[in-house]
Amino acid sequence: MPKVTILAVFILTVMFILMLGSAWNDSAIMDELAHIPAGFGYVRHLDFRLNPEHPPLVKAVSALFAQIAVRPHFPTDTSYWRDDVNGQWAQGTKFLYESGNDADRIIFWSRVPMILLTVLFGWLFFYWIRKRFGSGTALMALTFFAFSPTILAHGRFVTTDIGAAFGFFIGVASFLAFLEKPDRYRIPAAGILFGTAQLLKFSVILLIPIYAILLIAWIGTRQRLSGAERLRLLARMAGKSLAIGVIGLAVIWVVYGVFTWNYPQERQLRDAEFLLGSYGFRPAVELDLALVRHRFTRPLGEYLLGLLMVQQRSAGGNTAFFLGQVSAAGSRWYFPLLYLLKEPLPMHILTFVAVVLALSRPRFFKKRGLERCRAWMAGHFPEFAALTVITVYWAFSIRSPLNIGVRHVLPTFPFIYLLVSRQIVRALTSSRAAVPRDWVERLRELYRTYIASLPRYLAVVALLVWLVAGTLSAFPSFLSYYNELAGGTKNGWRIAVDSNYDWGQDLVRLADFVKKNNIPKVSLDHFGGGSPRYYLGERFEPWWSARGPAHGIFAISVSLRQGAWGRQAPGFARKPEDSYEWLRPYEPIAEIGHSILVYDLP
Repeated sequence: MPKVTILAVFILTVMFILMLGSAWNDSAIMDELAHIPAGFGYVRHLDFRLNPEHPPLVKAVSALFAQIAVRPHFPTDTSYWRDDVNGQWAQGTKFLYESGNDADRIIFWSRVPMILLTVLFGWLFFYWIRKRFGSGTALMALTFFAFSPTILAHGRFVTTDIGAAFGFFIGVASFLAFLEKPDRYRIPAAGILFGTAQLLKFSVILLIPIYAILLIAWIGTRQRLSGAERLRLLARMAGKSLAIGVIGLAVIWVVYGVFTWNYPQERQLRDAEFLLGSYGFRPAVELDLALVRHRFTRPLGEYLLGLLMVQQRSAGGNTAFFLGQVSAAGSRWYFPLLYLLKEPLPMHILTFVAVVLALSRPRFFKKRGLERCRAWMAGHFPEFAALTVITVYWAFSIRSPLNIGVRHVLPTFPFIYLLVSRQIVRALTSSRAAVPRDWVERLRELYRTYIASLPRYLAVVALLVWLVAGTLSAFPSFLSYYNELAGGTKNGWRIAVDSNYDWGQDLVRLADFVKKNNIPKVSLDHFGGGSPRYYLGERFEPWWSARGPAHGIFAISVSLRQGAWGRQAPGFARKPEDSYEWLRPYEPIAEIGHSILVYDLP
C-alpha cells in the first residue's frame, strides 16, 4: 500500500475515533428526536407520515442499523402516529423514552452509519482529489476535512447536514465526469448519483442551476468551434443532461415508492392538504395534490410536498439568538461570521494566503479577455466547478432568513478545502525545475527544493499542527467549538447558540453531575431532543421563566437563556414573564459540557 494511502487511512481512523468517542454519551440533539423515529416508520412500516420535510435516505439507513442492533419496540397505537399530522416530536418522545426501549442504545446505533458515511465521504474526497491534483493536495484537503470541528460535530448526528455535503460532492463529481466523457456509462451513473443526492437533503436541488452553469461554461471552453457548432453541442449535451435528470427522478420515485407503500393514500392526501394549507403559491399546491391523488405518481407527490415545506420554512425564518439579539428575520452577516468563528483559525490563515497567492499571479490584474478566461477554465475546470458551488450556495444561504446554524453551509466546506489546498501545495512545489540539465542546475534545484523553500514548508506544517491540535483539544465538545477570534469555545454562547453551540447534547452529562453530587432535586429548563424525566427520574422538576424564581439547584440550556436575555429585534415581541429577569443577578456554579448552566439559587 502506498505511503500516502496509509497516511490517509490513518487520518480517517483518527477521525472515526474522534466522532465515535464524542458521540457515545451525547444525548439526543433536537432534530434527532424527529429523524430517528421517522426512519423507523420508513423501515419498519414503509410509511412516510413522519418528518416529510426531509428526504428519507439518511433516516432510513440509520434506522436500519439500529433495528438490526437493538430491535426496539416501535409503537403504532399512539395518537401521534394514528391521528396527528406529522406528529414527529411526540412520537419520538414516546418511541425513545416511554415504550420500554433503551434510548441510549437506539441513539448510538442510529449514529453509527452517519459516522461511517462521513468517513466514506472523506475517503472518496481524498481519492477524487488525488486522482486529479496529486497526493499533496489530497492529503492537505483531507486534513482540513477530518479535523474540521463542524464536520466532526455534525458527521455523527442523525441529521441531513453531512448528507447534503455528500450529495453535493457526488453530484458535482459525477457531472464533471459526464462532461469529460458523456458516454452511455457515465450518463446513467450521473443520473443515479443525482437522484441519490436529492434523497439526502432538499437543498441539493441547487445542483440543477449549478449543472446549468457548468454545462454552459464547459461549452464555452471548447476551442475552434463556430457559434453554430457550439449551439449544436449545447443542444446535444442539454439533452443528455435532461436524461440525467430523468434517471434521477426515477431513483427518487423508486425510493419514495418503497417508503410510501403502506402510507394510506387518503391519509397522505389529508396530511398534504393540511401541511400546505398556508403555502402561498397555490398552483404548486394543486400540482402536489394532483400527484398524490394518483397511485402511480403519489411517491413524487410526497417528494414535492417535502420540497414545498422546506421552501416555506426557509422563507419564514426561525427565531434565533445572534450577536446579542433575538430575531426571526435573519442577518446577512450570520453565515460569513459563523464560518469565520467556527472553523479553525489556521484554516482561515491558509485561506488568506491562498487568496493572496492566487491574486498575485503574473498579469492577474491586467485586463483579461474572453479567450484568457476560456483558457483558464479549460485548464482548471474542477476548480471552476468548486467556485461555482461555493458562489451559488453562499448566495442562496446569505439571503435566507433561516439562521439556525453554520451547518447549513456545510456543503461548501469540501470545495473550499480543495481550492485552498490546491493553491498552497502549488505554491510550495512551483519552484521545482522539470529536469536538471547539468550538475549546476541540479544543485540549484536542491537549493530551491530543500533550503529556499524550507521556511514555507515549516510555516504550513506549523499551521496544520495548530489546526489538528486545536481540534483535538476541543474533544468531545465539537458542536460548541469556537476559535480564538471568538474568545474560544467558552465564550461562543455570546455569538450564537442553537446548533452552533447548544443542541441539547449534554443532558446525559447533567444527569451524571446530579448523581455524582447527590443532588436530590434539580429544576431544569432544557432545550434538546432528550427527555429529562428519562435521565433524571424523580429528581427532575420542569421549570420555565414564567413560573418565577426557582430555589436550590436550577439548570438551564444556554440556548434558552440567551433567547430570553437577548435584546428584541424590531418587530419581535417577547412576553416580560418569559425573559428570566429573576436569574440575571446570579452566576452559574457549574457548566455542563458548555451547553447547560447550573445555578444554586437561594
